[in-house]
Amino acid sequence: MTRLIGISDIHGEYDKLCSVLEQVCPQKEDTIVFMGDYIDRGAKSREVVDKIISMQDVCHCEYLIGSHEYAMMHAQNDDYYNYLFWNYGGDATAKSYGGFDNIMKLHGDFFRGLKFYYISGNYFFIHAGIRIGIPLEKQSPEDMVYIRSEFYNRKHNLPYKIIFGHTEFDKPQVQDDKICIDTGCGKYKDAHLTAIVIENGKESFVASE
Repeated sequence: MTRLIGISDIHGEYDKLCSVLEQVCPQKEDTIVFMGDYIDRGAKSREVVDKIISMQDVCHCEYLIGSHEYAMMHAQNDDYYNYLFWNYGGDATAKSYGGFDNIMKLHGDFFRGLKFYYISGNYFFIHAGIRIGIPLEKQSPEDMVYIRSEFYNRKHNLPYKIIFGHTEFDKPQVQDDKICIDTGCGKYKDAHLTAIVIENGKESFVASE
């Protein structure tokens, strides 16, 4: 049977990503939605990006943009995002790539191709969330990668269950209309990377070992 697999907030933790993928064991018919924040904090951002790109050879993959990619891509032309990038782990990313300029040189096509959300059946994948009450086509890019409590503390009005990351919790947060799978990978040393696996309308979770 086909599965929908969501993975978010890897933050340069290559070994934890590999652990999750080995346990999930993606098959050709599966779809993996990588939900952003591949870079920063952990030591292996470049390896993470190489790995998730290579997963296209295994199964269908969708790639979303996270707050850290958004900041990185705006860092050179905006002082605010430059501050965010360098103060939230961007130094580790630059080191991983052998310098900031190499990030877009090596993976520019990948980063420029990232989507803000992905819909499959009854599920809506996004990095951070939406601003409730605003039509989907009018959502701001910043909200979709940065919003927090204004989204997850309220029920939304979309006809989907929203799978999101960005705001870390000790374990996946399951609500009637949304599920957060960010469990602090990259931010806390002992935190796990968590994937959601959706099969036949049932949701389960896989954590890095």
